[in-house]
Amino acid sequence: MRVTSFPLMTLRDAPSEAEIISHKLLLQGGYIRRVSSGIYAYMPLMLKVIEKISTIIDKELIKIGCSKLLLPQLHPGELWEKSGRWEGYTAGEGIMFNLKDRHERSYGLAPTHEEVITNIASEILKSYKQLPVCYYQIQTKFRDEIRPRFGLMRGREFIMKDGYSFHSSENDLKIFYKKMEKSYENIFKNCGLETIGVDADSGAIGGAASKEFMVTAYAGEDSILYTKSGSYAANIEKAVSIPKESKPIINFNKTLIETPNQKAIEDICKFNNIDATQIVKVILYLGEFEDNTKVPIAACIRGDQNINEIKMFNLLNEIYDSNLINLSIIDNQSLNNDNLIDLPIGYLGPDISDEIINKNSQWEKQWIRIIDYSASKLKSFISGANQVNFHKYFKSWKYLDDTFITSDIRNAQEGDFVSSEKKETLIEKKGIEIGHIFQLGQKYSEKLNAKFSSRNGGLENLWMGCYGIGVTRLAQAAIEQNHDNEGICWPIQIAPFNVVLIPTNFKDPLQKNLSEEIYMEFKKNNIDVLLDDRDERAGVKFKDADLIGIPFRIIIGRDSINNQVELVSRLNKNKLKVSMNNILESFINESKLMYN
Repeated sequence: MRVTSFPLMTLRDAPSEAEIISHKLLLQGGYIRRVSSGIYAYMPLMLKVIEKISTIIDKELIKIGCSKLLLPQLHPGELWEKSGRWEGYTAGEGIMFNLKDRHERSYGLAPTHEEVITNIASEILKSYKQLPVCYYQIQTKFRDEIRPRFGLMRGREFIMKDGYSFHSSENDLKIFYKKMEKSYENIFKNCGLETIGVDADSGAIGGAASKEFMVTAYAGEDSILYTKSGSYAANIEKAVSIPKESKPIINFNKTLIETPNQKAIEDICKFNNIDATQIVKVILYLGEFEDNTKVPIAACIRGDQNINEIKMFNLLNEIYDSNLINLSIIDNQSLNNDNLIDLPIGYLGPDISDEIINKNSQWEKQWIRIIDYSASKLKSFISGANQVNFHKYFKSWKYLDDTFITSDIRNAQEGDFVSSEKKETLIEKKGIEIGHIFQLGQKYSEKLNAKFSSRNGGLENLWMGCYGIGVTRLAQAAIEQNHDNEGICWPIQIAPFNVVLIPTNFKDPLQKNLSEEIYMEFKKNNIDVLLDDRDERAGVKFKDADLIGIPFRIIIGRDSINNQVELVSRLNKNKLKVSMNNILESFINESKLMYN
């Protein structure tokens, strides 16, 4: 391709809207153009990157027997009502764009495709003899983000690969899930990315098990915890660990401690010579369910630890075997907004009484107390006295009633031990999620009546897996991992072009002829080559080449009179003087090193 027919649209400065480096470089390099908040046009350079990523995905998924299709973007609301997700995805701050047609029928623009593919499966997969099968697509998706940001990282419209597998048994699903996990590892490696696979929470998609694939990057919105050896990795929502040892309380001679205006752990420690590991903090939550009932929850955790609300959310759904739709902290603002009375927020203790809780009659379900392992293992501790401005000393837990539910509800953190053997500690980094795989089980097939005839002749619900890759997100994440002060440094596998030819003076007949000769030879050998045939200064061409990140450049300059050109690596700036006769071979050898 020639630059004059494939115009570069680089900008001197990045638009002010760009917050992170990858977003800035995509805009500045002319890869994307903003159309509206969270909505971008993919310009020719960007589309080439997307197509290369898509080709890598196709190649790997076909290897494990997946079949490609294309599903509709507009979904009938009735399918989502059957799965029970319509209200959650469209009401309030739901992420699904929804509308009504001229017949007043409800539709939504697809953020995901579980309902549609399960409905199709219910019509075409009738027997165990047709299983297993996996369908996938690369499709535009829509999510009505409250605050779109970071360019393609959190847009309202984006391109995603999503796949769905169907199985006759849970064991068969698990076997295929492992195949897909390996396939994902290959895809990301073949895209030139370094990724970490982490155990993850299944979230709104649901299912028994899931794994995220993360690109580590400063701009990541997720926190991931892993060991140096690679023996363990999980996102912070899912990670389980053992916190550092607490400091024992020795010779404490007070029962009631006056703590005026000391609600914060830091203040209690500062003014009473107490360590945060010696405190049990009690936080009151309000859980709201689909049937509009509410339940208060007293969560107890060691003072130096933080509650993981995702773990809390999942635990409550298990306890009540119900659909929790919201979990919120009851704080001083809640007391005023919800007319709650006699709740000494900041001074609550684990022995908070039924009398205090039951004064608030608007709570329909019996309240519960949950204690994290970090707190339950304390032999003695300081906690709230259930009266304003006072805490007290608890000699042990045995003096309290036995209505506590003990569980892991804490955030794991860097420096924690992975196991009781205490051999490895966790490292924390920021990560960008670019892929997620799920074992969905029978959640959707049961609700959408997707059944098959089993070997014994009975009807059973299909077992399902779900597998996603954010294609446009992957492209931007690659830039977060591969850039320098001059611009993008694309991995050669997904770069829009492998090499750019830069004649320093295209008007010079010798340079022009040599450029054309190399260009035609590279095209003949199926090398993705860009010829910068503009009538511009060499410095402008070099600056643009650095910005858009083409892995190699061949400079045709003064040495062309000696039939020599210069081959330059974008990644490490290595320069080679090469004879025209050997330029193709030299490029192939150098590019192989980059592929490896």
